[in-house]
Amino acid sequence: MRYLTAGESHGPQLTAIIEGVPAGLELTAEHINEDLARRQKGHGRGRRMQIEKDQVQIKGGVRHGETLGSPIALVVENKDFTHWRNIMGADPVDHDEEIKRQITKPRPGHADLNGAIKYGHRDMRNVLERSSARETTVRVATGAVAKQLLKAVGVNIACHVLEIGGVKAEKTAYESLTELQEKTEASPVRCLDEEAGQKMMKAIDDAKENGDSIGGVVEVVVEGMPTAVGSYVHYDRKLDSKLAAAIMSINAFKGVEIGVGFEAARRPGSEVHDEILWDEQNGYTRKTNNAGGLEGGMTTGMPIVVRGVMKPIPTLYKPLQSVDIDTKEPFAASIERSDSCAVPAAAVVAESVIAWELASAIIDQFGADRIQLIQENVKKHEEYAKQF
Repeated sequence: MRYLTAGESHGPQLTAIIEGVPAGLELTAEHINEDLARRQKGHGRGRRMQIEKDQVQIKGGVRHGETLGSPIALVVENKDFTHWRNIMGADPVDHDEEIKRQITKPRPGHADLNGAIKYGHRDMRNVLERSSARETTVRVATGAVAKQLLKAVGVNIACHVLEIGGVKAEKTAYESLTELQEKTEASPVRCLDEEAGQKMMKAIDDAKENGDSIGGVVEVVVEGMPTAVGSYVHYDRKLDSKLAAAIMSINAFKGVEIGVGFEAARRPGSEVHDEILWDEQNGYTRKTNNAGGLEGGMTTGMPIVVRGVMKPIPTLYKPLQSVDIDTKEPFAASIERSDSCAVPAAAVVAESVIAWELASAIIDQFGADRIQLIQENVKKHEEYAKQF
């Protein structure tokens, strides 16, 4: 499977074209809108979340609630475009008026300066509009499609927040992914630990009052993935590599770990590697899951655990120093409307990109034409792996 997205932050719409989704998969706008709403939630979000109530329109590839096997076209309109039509419209405008509106002061931590140099843009709005995290709206939409495929083969996925602004969740244990989903969806910061959640909200409020922003750590957990999905034979087929790349592709993410991650560097091998068990009912399992469900670029059958680190949003209301690319004089960086913290929303984005990579891996290994065939192949493979 593959997809492309198009559209700018304040443009008329965001668009995704998805290719490779099998035929016969149940899919409606509501399946996607549910995740779009989740992305917009979270303590610390800015005023735009009150303006944009994201709703998807399925423009192709689905008929009567089922995928056709042909490319799927998704559109999410930007309601705010009515206020930006003169600035972001596709039609030519008066050159002098365009010069007046140019953004020439790059913001530290953004793509502004590098993107302007790469594409030769003297007006850095051409960069910031596309590099904006607004683009993750349609990535969440594509992830929702992927989640429908995963659900069809018995794979469940959830996300939650472990840390915001240095406040760490201490209570992270849960009985099931259903419990994790229910409790974290009820939390304004998507945190399982209620006491830590309150402290996180205070940290966000304090940052906002100070004109600052804070980041955090999110975790995605996946259960039900078949064993031995992925590959060890080529670097670009290793599933853990693809998952890491997916997390790092999200705006403002600067780190990723799988399983115990960086903690493995501090432990001896006897406390890192997961002992292998077997019984007739479950087949092969692991005594522990320090590997986070992945060994040698392939799934182990244990839960997949991936964490990502999001830096503070670089758009600040007390802007850092920058340099005007026209005059080369120092200036305070320009301010675009922004959030003080988007970590709870970023968790949903992380869940979405992980879902996409896992669904793609399922397609690669078990078939691509129709969902019924994929389900049959997964079932046969799991029976084979259990008795291997």
